[in-house]
Amino acid sequence: MYHNILVPISFDEERDISGPMKLAQRLATQDAQITLMHVVEHIPDYAISYMPVEYLSEARKAIKEELDGLAAKLPNAKAEVIEGHSGRSILDWAETNKPDLIILASHRPGMQDLFLGSTATHVVRHAQCAVLVVR
Repeated sequence: MYHNILVPISFDEERDISGPMKLAQRLATQDAQITLMHVVEHIPDYAISYMPVEYLSEARKAIKEELDGLAAKLPNAKAEVIEGHSGRSILDWAETNKPDLIILASHRPGMQDLFLGSTATHVVRHAQCAVLVVR
């Protein structure tokens, strides 16, 4: 059983987020803290100039609302939206907040990923805590 669980959430169509959420609830102690996190990737400067000014703030707000709704379905869960490179940002957050388990969903990989997605691979290789990858 785990006391502090991080569940990074990707809203890609090919990822099923119900599996990691069910596992988090099943593996959590009664008083465990579960954090549902989404990492907003940085948009290159050349691309951001073509987007409406309010795009990023509106997108971040919509993501936060979606995560808050998901967190409301789990006991002791909270939602967090951060910015950066997904793999590195998950690890940085984990280093600061010391989860004892990270539960990641992995997409069906192509040849470029071989066995896991690139974010899952990065987290599995470098995390200082247990990592569970769900397909």
